[in-house]
Amino acid sequence: MFVRLVAYSTRQLPLLNWSSSLGNVAKRHIGDNARLGITTKPHKTWKDWRALGPKANIILMGSPGSGKTTTGRILAQQMGLPYIDVDDDHLEPYWGKSVSEKLKEVGDERFVEEEGRALMTLEAEGCIISTTGSNPLHPKSMSKLAQSGLVVFLDMSKDSILKRLNMMKVNRIVGQKSGASMSDILEYRQDFYERWYDLRIICEDGETQESVAQKIVKAVNDFSNEEGFVSSRGGADDIPRDYVSFLDAVLKGLAPDGGLYLKAKNRPKFTLGELKRLVDHDFRRRALKVLERWIHPLDLSPQEIQKCLNKSFSHSTFSCPEVAPVKRLIDNHFILELFHGPTASFKDVALQIMPHFFVKAMQSSNDASKYLILVATSGDTGGAVLDGFRRHSGDARVGVMVFYPCHGISQIQRHQMTTMEGPNIKVIGVDSDFDFCQSTIKQIFGDLDLAEWMKNELDCRLSAANSINWGRLLPQVVYHVSGYLEMVRTGQIPFGQVVDLCVPTGNFGNILSAYYAKEMGLPVRHLICASNTNHVLTDFIKNGAYVLTGRSLYRTASPSIDILQSSNLERLIFHLSGENPKTVRHFYSTLQKEGVAPAPKEVWEGIQQHFVAGYATEADCKENIMQTFKATGYMMDPHTAVGRFVACTVGDPNMPTVISGTAHYAKFVDKILPFFYGNLQDYNNISVDKLFEQAQTLTRRPTMHQKLEAMVNKQVVHYDQVPADYESITKTVVDFAMQL
Repeated sequence: MFVRLVAYSTRQLPLLNWSSSLGNVAKRHIGDNARLGITTKPHKTWKDWRALGPKANIILMGSPGSGKTTTGRILAQQMGLPYIDVDDDHLEPYWGKSVSEKLKEVGDERFVEEEGRALMTLEAEGCIISTTGSNPLHPKSMSKLAQSGLVVFLDMSKDSILKRLNMMKVNRIVGQKSGASMSDILEYRQDFYERWYDLRIICEDGETQESVAQKIVKAVNDFSNEEGFVSSRGGADDIPRDYVSFLDAVLKGLAPDGGLYLKAKNRPKFTLGELKRLVDHDFRRRALKVLERWIHPLDLSPQEIQKCLNKSFSHSTFSCPEVAPVKRLIDNHFILELFHGPTASFKDVALQIMPHFFVKAMQSSNDASKYLILVATSGDTGGAVLDGFRRHSGDARVGVMVFYPCHGISQIQRHQMTTMEGPNIKVIGVDSDFDFCQSTIKQIFGDLDLAEWMKNELDCRLSAANSINWGRLLPQVVYHVSGYLEMVRTGQIPFGQVVDLCVPTGNFGNILSAYYAKEMGLPVRHLICASNTNHVLTDFIKNGAYVLTGRSLYRTASPSIDILQSSNLERLIFHLSGENPKTVRHFYSTLQKEGVAPAPKEVWEGIQQHFVAGYATEADCKENIMQTFKATGYMMDPHTAVGRFVACTVGDPNMPTVISGTAHYAKFVDKILPFFYGNLQDYNNISVDKLFEQAQTLTRRPTMHQKLEAMVNKQVVHYDQVPADYESITKTVVDFAMQL
């Protein structure tokens, strides 16, 4: 590895048109960026990175006072690489004078352009490079530098930077005009740093440069040694695992061997100090800093993730600015309200961004095939998938087909799905329960002959969008992290307070995402698994054996968790087994053959460490809805009520407990009204608009969901139903694929 510092002349570049005053922080721009033709960093691929090899630079970027110079020197020593400080080792030799002298000579208006012109002449390979605080403001030179390696952003809080600058007796930086404070210019510059980085290092308040350098070493090693995602059942004993990228995992949905994709190694962690830095962020900024830890920047750059988040969590899509606020219910119980999205369920949080991931995956694939997404729904997933892909798939060649149990969902859920309009969507009722719908979809995915025929004859591939798809599961981690931070931000708990998370669950996806949040470092003690009368998961967590023999699926007032075969449990078994796919294969083979599968010893021990469980009967659910309403005026949907009952019965009253509010009560008003008015009328046959009229009289806490209210007058457009028969369902899939 070596350094080449070469000075050469360049053509005159246009000046940056600085604002005459930065007092109005909202007025942010970078002058002639559009004329320069560069507004963001160059797109980077795995091929680019491999081509650089040992010639790749590690480029440190951040605000003045973030410690780039000291950290860079420590890092160079630790990694055994040459070090370049742009100020001392390039700009001053290039100009033949100090930076301060150059600034005095050309003035603020011209300095960034002169600095950028000089930076264009820097040629370096295999080095640690510390940029200046103003380098990222010049797009052309920064683009060139970014192409030479890995840009690492030292993300330090503004308060910490101001303290450091004060200690350094720095009271003015480049571009700080009259009337603009140091705080203004630092905030202004933050947007430019966000445009260029590949890796973000969250600097804790008071953290030493040595510690920051160690974080960079780990981050760079993780970046270079990324192995991607594996199947929970992947690879026989003598066959290496097949690793795929994040986008491949999203596109495929289910692994070819029938397993579920997951991140096996180097799952991300946050220190408490890093989490504390996220307290004052809004939901989208928290989401970015969580997701960029999970998604490799060469799969999907942080800037691309940010664009997806901005489109997904707009004010027009989510009725609440916080997206997922936390409300104190009573005593030590809090509700994480996950129902402010367009279809009034927690699935919206993931399924507004997952279509963006899917389309990005299609675009990055060399295969120009169209895709048909098959979804089995217990009620909420279907509507959320349909809405998300209608809004965000654009012109992509992708269709969505949803299968729901004809008699296993609420009237509102059915009306919501069957009134959805769009050229590439189809909703089908199945004369069976959710477990049959889900197992049939899995069987279709496993039909290799069908897949090959559809690819060759229809140019169509199949994929999934429920929580078996990693791209659907991952965003759910965000709201568990954000919920905790929101409680701190609003003063409901002190930072660092340990909490319990109580999640009503059937397919185990929501509580698995809470497990990942805990694993990342969120201060969580117990994950409380809440079941209804179909309490196979509760029994498994309590007794250590998954038992299907002799069980029948009961239809309850909480239909979205009327599930006996919980798909995402497979991912947990993989993790707790020491990431042994042989254990997973044996567990599910035993379950299929015998109807009973005991948890392996190491899995059982892990479950006891992290989980507790309980269940609510129909009478428990009803009583809890009415008692909570009487005590607080808050109306819970039946699923949230299941969680609240279990939190009361197996939780610790002295421990703050966050209950996942998985749906707005109005979505299940046909289930709730009989609790208040008895069975004086058949609520299964009353019209949807009449149901909502009665729902309006129940409560104003939470407020009525406006998008649900608007939906009730829409006309049904999907009437098709099929028998519980594999051939019949497969035929509807093929027929719809032919129309795409």
